[in-house]
Amino acid sequence: MAAYAVCVRDGRMLLARWVARDGSKRWTLPGGGMDHGEDPYDTVIREVEEETGYAVEPVALLGVDSIRREYPRRLGTTADFQGLRIVYEARVTGGELRHETGGSTDMAAWHPLDEVHDLERVGLVDVGLALWRERPATGRTAGLPVPEK
Repeated sequence: MAAYAVCVRDGRMLLARWVARDGSKRWTLPGGGMDHGEDPYDTVIREVEEETGYAVEPVALLGVDSIRREYPRRLGTTADFQGLRIVYEARVTGGELRHETGGSTDMAAWHPLDEVHDLERVGLVDVGLALWRERPATGRTAGLPVPEK
C-alpha cells in the first residue's frame, strides 16, 4: 500500500525523480509506502515532505490504482507483486523545494504540464494525470488513456 500526490500549480506538476536499483532514473509522483498502522492521508503528507521539502494538504481523493508485476528472484523463481496506490490531489501549504538525500528519490522539480509526456517517467505519472484531469466517479483509470513509458 502506498499513497501519492498530484500537485499542480500555475500549470506545472511537482514530480520526484526515482532512482531504481539498477541506477536508472525516472520521474514519479511524490509519495510512497505506508508504514504499518499509518493512515494513507498521513502517508502522503509525510512522503511528499520527505521527497520534496514541501508541506502539503490533500484536498481530494482522486482514485486507487492497482498494479501487479512479476519480478525475478534468486534461484530462478519469480515474485508475484501486487500494489495498491492511493492517489490524492494535494496543495502545497509551506516548505521549500529541496531534494531528498538517502532515499529512493534524488531530485524534486516542477515541470510544465505540456512537457510531462516528454519526460522519462514511470506509468504512475500518467495514471495520476488521468485521474486529475478526468476525475472519474469510480476513482479508476480503467477506460482512460494511460500510456506506459
